[in-house]
Amino acid sequence: MAITIHTPLTREQARCLRAGDSCLISGVIYTARDAAHKRLCELVAQGKELPLEVRDATIYYVGPTPAKPGEAIGSAGPTTSYRMDAYSPTLIALGETGMIGKGKRGPEVVAAMKEHGAVYFGAIGGCGALLSQCVKKAEIVAYEDLGAEAIRRLEVENFPVVVIIDSEGNNLYEAGRAAYLESLGE
Repeated sequence: MAITIHTPLTREQARCLRAGDSCLISGVIYTARDAAHKRLCELVAQGKELPLEVRDATIYYVGPTPAKPGEAIGSAGPTTSYRMDAYSPTLIALGETGMIGKGKRGPEVVAAMKEHGAVYFGAIGGCGALLSQCVKKAEIVAYEDLGAEAIRRLEVENFPVVVIIDSEGNNLYEAGRAAYLESLGE
């Protein structure tokens, strides 16, 4: 049974989630990829205000395709998360609690997650058209010049994810592989 999450996702809520938990997210999430993350971290380094509230935010690593008439967003599948690894510890320290993407994360990101209480969710790659059906509203909030990589505010309903890395550093990719190898007797 899936755990229902209503954003914003607090650190306390994030700390209750465990690697392997299936979740359905409803509420507001933001989109940002590497170009937007770089700009956000440059603002932080300059001591300037960010164009979105990062505290308790969940950021989806996606560059959606243009919306068809009558739809909130086009295909919206996750992008490879390691591209944000250079920037994620800074945003986690500022209060980001959830990240959605696909693929592995580096040790610096996992360390920041453990220190501050954040989680990394996986969304299924290749299902962008299906995931877009969970997006009820989308609006650009910053960096429109980045096109698909602009920061968007999405209102989502029952957006399906799995906790890949929890706030204790437990990693489903590692645990799942170990369990599989054990089942083979290796």
